[in-house]
Amino acid sequence: MHKHHSALGLATALQPVQPVTLIRPHAARRAARFFAEKFPGRSFYAVKANPSAELIRLLWEEGVTHYDVASIVEVRLVATTLPEATLAFMNPVKAEEVIREAYFEHGVRIFSLDSMEELEKIRRATDGAEDLSLCVRLRVSSEFSELSLASKFGIEAHEAADLLMATRQFADALGICFHVGSQAMTPMAYVKAMEQARAAIVAAGVTVDIIDVGGGFPSCYPGREAYDLQPYFDAIHRAYESLPISYSAELWCEPGRALSAEYSSLIVRVERRRGNELYINDGAYGALFDAAHVDWRFPVQLLRDKASRAQDLGFSFYGPTCDDSDFMAGPFMLPADIQPGDYIEIGMLGAYGCAMRTQFNGFGNGATHVVTDEPMATLYGDIALEAERPAATVLKL
Repeated sequence: MHKHHSALGLATALQPVQPVTLIRPHAARRAARFFAEKFPGRSFYAVKANPSAELIRLLWEEGVTHYDVASIVEVRLVATTLPEATLAFMNPVKAEEVIREAYFEHGVRIFSLDSMEELEKIRRATDGAEDLSLCVRLRVSSEFSELSLASKFGIEAHEAADLLMATRQFADALGICFHVGSQAMTPMAYVKAMEQARAAIVAAGVTVDIIDVGGGFPSCYPGREAYDLQPYFDAIHRAYESLPISYSAELWCEPGRALSAEYSSLIVRVERRRGNELYINDGAYGALFDAAHVDWRFPVQLLRDKASRAQDLGFSFYGPTCDDSDFMAGPFMLPADIQPGDYIEIGMLGAYGCAMRTQFNGFGNGATHVVTDEPMATLYGDIALEAERPAATVLKL
C-alpha cells in the first residue's frame, strides 16, 4: 500500500482509471483517542461500520479495546485480529449454533436479547453458563436521528419487566441497551432514551449492572453537520448518574460512524457530463450505497491542479453499472465547469462505504492508498497525537 501526502497529489500523479480508496490512519487514531479519553464509560467499536482489520488494530492502539460484533463473521474477524479484545455480540436475534461458537470457541461473554425466546436460546447454547453479561434491548425513539433504528429490534419499556426479571436470574451482569438511530442530531435523543430505561428498571424492580447507550453519535455531512460531541457525553453522563442502578454499574456506548467516518474517502473520475448529471466510476453498488438508497450527501471536492474559479452548482451522480437505480441525487456541490476526466474526492466514507461494496456488473474496488492530509471534515481537530501536524480545518461541504 503506497503513501501519498494528499488526495490531489495522488490524483495528479497516478491519474487512476478505477476508483481509489484513500485511508487516513491518523484520523482514525484521533477519533479513537477522543472516545477513549472523553466518553465517561467504555466504548465498543461497532465493527459493522467498517470491518477493516487494519482499522480495528488502529482503534485498539489508541485505547478502544472493546468491539460490538453482530455476526459470527465479525466475531471471528476480531478474535483473530485481536485475541485479547473483548467482544459483545449485540445482535438481538442470533442462531443458536452461532451463540455456541461465539461462547465456546471465541470467549464471547456479552450478548444482547429482546425476547424470552432469545434468552432461552442463549441459555441452551451456552449450556447454562453463569458468567454472562446479558443486555436487554429496549425499543426507543429515533425521532432525533437521520436514520431510524426503531422498528426491527427492542422490547417496549412498559413491556420489559418480565424479560428483565427473567434475564436477571440467569445473568451474572444484567444490562439495558438501546439505539437511538444513526446520526443523532441532539443529545436529547439519549436523554429521552435514558428516561425509558429508568421506567423499565423501576417497573421490573431489578438491579442493573450495565447501561449501554448504543451508537448514533454523529459525524460531519452536508446538511447534517455536527460540531462537538462533548455535549452528548455530558448529557449521557448526567442522565446515567440519575438512574436507579447498581453502585458499581458500568456505562457503555457503541460508536461506529463516529470512529470510522473520517478514516476513508474515495477518488472517482468523471466519465461523462449530461447537464447537471455526472457519470462517475463508483456508485450505488460500490461505496456510495447510502448516497443512492437513503439520500445521504457526502462532502465533495474537485481535484484539479489549478483551482476552478467557477461558481458551485448542484450535481447528481450516476454510477458505472447499467442499472437506473445506480443514481445518487445529491445535490453535490461542485464547480460548474467540471468536465469528463476530472477527479472528485468524496469524503467521510470510512463508515459503511467500504462495508457496503459489491461486485455487481463487474465493477468492484480499485486500489487503496494511505494519505497524510486531513479528512474533508473532522470533529477531532483538537485531539493531538504524537508528531501530528496542526489541527484540521473543515473543508467545503
